[in-house]
Amino acid sequence: MSWTSHHKRGEILRGVVAAVDDRRDGLLPMDLPGVTETFADELDLLAALQLRWHTRLSGRIETELADQPMDLEDAVVRAWHGTADDLPGVRAVLDRYHALPVDETMADALAKARTKEHLTLAVMAGKGAFADAQCVQVGSMIELRARAEYEPAAPIVDRGPFAGLVDMFRSVRSAA
Repeated sequence: MSWTSHHKRGEILRGVVAAVDDRRDGLLPMDLPGVTETFADELDLLAALQLRWHTRLSGRIETELADQPMDLEDAVVRAWHGTADDLPGVRAVLDRYHALPVDETMADALAKARTKEHLTLAVMAGKGAFADAQCVQVGSMIELRARAEYEPAAPIVDRGPFAGLVDMFRSVRSAA
């Protein structure tokens, strides 16, 4: 992949993330300009979104652990919540395709990704090691806890051209 195509792929992916965050219908936006030219198929796009989720989650876990290193599991749960707030559309897409994969290849890929995420959650919460057979189950329980305790952040409402009362007064004053 050339430098130019790498940047184009990143730009298209940012557009996809913005679109799924706006739509929140759980569907891959294959209709967006450039998506079908940039990503081979739905699985390719889904893998990119899964990587975006995992990367953001891992970064948030590191940040939470740096802020509160003695409360490992709670830090991991807070990181999951923060990531779900950052990427609500991506989470909706991943959840939908985990529940309803389009084929066996997608189901296998998503199962592997979920297993790796559960391993990461458990290890970062101090509940196991990557070689531990029970680690996946523990990570699954941490994810279930995070989902059960999750309260989505309130959506940001666009108030139009006025950012607040001061801007409204400024616009009235300048019009006079």
